[in-house]
Formats: sequence, C-alpha cells, structure tokens
Amino acid sequence: MTATASPAAPAVSSRAILFILATVFLDMVGFGIIFPVLPALIGDVGHVTLGQAAIIGGWMGAAYSLTQFLSGPLMGNLSDRFGRRPLLLIAIFGLGVDFLLHALAPTVGWLFVGRVFAGLCGASWVIANAFLADITPPEGRGKAFGLMGAAFGLGFVIGPAIGGLLGEYGPRVPFYAAAAISGLNFIFGYFVLPESLPPEKRRSFELRRANPFGAFKVFRTYQGVLPMCAVLTSFFFFSSVYPAVWPFWGKAQFGWSEATVGLTLAAFGVVMAVFQGALTGPAVKMFGEFRTVLIGLVAATLAATGYGFAPGLAVVVALMIVHGPEGFVHPMLTALMSGRVPENAQGELQGGISALTNIAMLFGTLFFAQVFGHFLEGPRADPNMAYHIAAVGMVMTLGLFLWVVGHDGGKT
Repeated sequence: MTATASPAAPAVSSRAILFILATVFLDMVGFGIIFPVLPALIGDVGHVTLGQAAIIGGWMGAAYSLTQFLSGPLMGNLSDRFGRRPLLLIAIFGLGVDFLLHALAPTVGWLFVGRVFAGLCGASWVIANAFLADITPPEGRGKAFGLMGAAFGLGFVIGPAIGGLLGEYGPRVPFYAAAAISGLNFIFGYFVLPESLPPEKRRSFELRRANPFGAFKVFRTYQGVLPMCAVLTSFFFFSSVYPAVWPFWGKAQFGWSEATVGLTLAAFGVVMAVFQGALTGPAVKMFGEFRTVLIGLVAATLAATGYGFAPGLAVVVALMIVHGPEGFVHPMLTALMSGRVPENAQGELQGGISALTNIAMLFGTLFFAQVFGHFLEGPRADPNMAYHIAAVGMVMTLGLFLWVVGHDGGKT
C-alpha cells in the first residue's frame, strides 16, 4: 500500500515547528550529556576500573534502549489516538525529572533508574516525527526528517560539550543544567504547541498495535517496509559502537580528559548537523533517496575502519568528515518507509521504527561494551577491536541494502 498526500495539512506556526525541533534537540542533549562524564560518574559511584565501568555503561545503555523499545510503539499509538501535543508535553516534563535523578543518584542502581526513565521519556522523538509527518506531504518528508536529524546532531554538539566542560566541576553538575533547560522547554511548549492531528484523522487505540513485537506483524501490511526495517536494524546495531565505547576508548587509547571527550563528540555533532540539516536535501535532489542511503553506508564503513587504526586526535577529527554522510541513512530510510504507509498510521510507523532501532541499540551497546571490556583487560589488550568488528558489520549492512533494493521490483 502506498501512502498518498493529505489533501490539506493543518496550519502550524513556525514557533510550533521550532518547538518540535527543540524537543528533539533537548532529547539528544540528554542522551549526549552523559557520555563525557560516564566513565567518571560510574567510577565515582561504583568504585570500579575503566574496563569494568565500560561494561556497566553498556548495561546502562541497554536499559535505556530496552525502555525505548517497549515504550516507543506505545507512545506512537497513543499519539494516533489522543493527538501529539499531550504526549509530547508529558515526555518533556519527564526528561527534566530524569536529569535530576542522575544528578542525585547515590548508587549505580539509581543510575540505572535514571536511564530507564530517560528511555521512557526519550520516546518523544517518535511523536515529534509523527508531528512532522502530519504537516508534511510525502514528497517533502525526506527533507523534514533531515531537519530532525540536524536537531539530533546539534543536540549532540551541545550535550557532550556541556557534559565535558561542566564535568570538570564534577560529574553530576551537567545534569542540573540539563534539568533546568528541560523545564524551560516544557513551559515554552505548553504555550506555543498546537495539535497537528485533527480528531477526524485519529483512530482507536489497540493494545496489539502498541506491542513492539506486534509492530512487525502490522508492517507486513505495507509492501517493502519490513526489508527496509531489517537494513535500519542492522545499521543501528553496528553504529551503536560509538555510544557504547567512545569515551572509554578515548581514555584508554589516547588518554583523553572529560573535556576532550566532550569536545570530540561536539565536533562529531557539528559534522552530523551539517550533513543532515544542510546536505540531506541537496543530496536527495542530486542522487535520489537510494543512492543517498548508499553513500551513507559506504561512509559508515570507511569511518569505522579508520577509527580502528587512528594514531591520534588529528586523524580522528579528519575521519569525522568522512563519517558525516552516515547521517543520511536514518532519515532516508525513514522517508522511504513513510511513503509506503497511510497517513493515519504514521505514528504507528514511527513507533515501530523506534522499537526496531532501540532493540538494535540495546543488543549492539551490550555487545560492543562487552567486546571493549574484554579486549581492554585481557592478556592482549586492544581498545580498537570493537571498531574492527563494527566495520565488518557495516559491510554486511551495505550488502543487505543492495540485496533489498535488488528484490524490491524497482520501487525504491
């Protein structure tokens, strides 16, 4: 089934769209702020070695991803029933509470509670994507989701920068700042955010649709969606090497401080924001959606390979430029799938995509954290092994995408 353009998109103010982008931005700030201070925070609370902290960090990331996996389809389907506005505001308020939990955590167990709460509230990006789908015709969604990707990238600039710089004053300080920012965003959204899904386009809530595993069955209705989901799942599994090991790898391989870790992640966020926000539209216009995904997967393969052999900071920074086109993959695959789903199921689609990507990141984060911890503390220490494995995985993902396109009957 192929979606058709809605005859009349609801009028939405520029302030509301700004709020949607700001919400996704702040989600990523919260996701990124923890990375530079994570080794120090786990070490401070749990009194463990760097390798042990990496493994604990992997389990924390898995807790976050598992919660998003379970809550994403639920949030998406609830927004199809009750509208986007109330669900977004609840999630934003919860993010502020989550940041306070991290700031006040007395034990490692409380850090896990904070990560679970962050995963639940972080599903706001599912509703934000559905909001954009409500107000954007199918042919414009690639660009719209590219802007959403840019908001992710910018959040990943500010989040690690805050975490790294404020982390110099203590690993808990950045979270107080993030809690204040989320509170201000909630107040802003309460006054400016309209509803993008009119009552006549809503549908009744069905628990089976909110089941993250049930989403796979629902997707069978829409031709060509499941194969693209497989590509997206593989991509997120192997790209999860970066949140799983980056700060630990920087410390182990190069002796980076919290500030350096934060600045490298901020630089990476700038690159991703430029590629997703400024270059996604021109890339699609020049190459088409299929070739844009292809370029992104090739870049992802080259970057993972390069990081595994990088001799120092200068090469790492240069590799970030090579890495940039990877930012095309997620919005383009999302746009390809969105065009095959009817208008009243966009929330369900985004919830299902959230489930797939988060279960991939759950297992990927666990896998790469275990690999890093094992090879860091083993008799033949090699902090780069996780990147070598990720590079091989990206080659496999590229091959899977080419196979899917070859069997799609020329519809991609």
